[in-house]
Amino acid sequence: MTEPIPVEDVVEDEIAVAQSPDDSSPVFVVERFMEFLRQGDLDEAVALLAVDVHYENVGLPTVHGRERVRRMFGKAYDGGAGFDVVIHTICADGVSVLTERTDLLTFRKLHIKLWVCGRFDVRDGQIVLWRDYFDFVDFNKGLVRGLLGVRIPELRAKLPLRA
Repeated sequence: MTEPIPVEDVVEDEIAVAQSPDDSSPVFVVERFMEFLRQGDLDEAVALLAVDVHYENVGLPTVHGRERVRRMFGKAYDGGAGFDVVIHTICADGVSVLTERTDLLTFRKLHIKLWVCGRFDVRDGQIVLWRDYFDFVDFNKGLVRGLLGVRIPELRAKLPLRA
């Protein structure tokens, strides 16, 4: 049985080579997708979704199709919403990419921070499945803190530092 390579033995340049800017690997596609959402660049983000994408927040209704996802996010962004994210862990097995991340949803002065685990299936450089899992208790705690932060800005949720 092969022993895993200790993290401290991984050379940073090897990671850079594995993830070159021209890379269309599933991990790179997902990283670009998240970055476009962070920047509020909905056109570029949606361009990475397949026409028949399935977007699921487990426990909520599934959104079917690129244009429905665009409309849903477009209404949010047009209404003053924003999105930020810190990806703590990202890995792939074939076409499937898993993320552990902290999302920050903003709606003007309301900031909601929550932990999310996501699965993305990527085929031919496009996301065909986007499935997020989160804890409703964690979301509700973030909502309460966010509501308090509307009145007391010092309480507004902030993302953890990026590595």
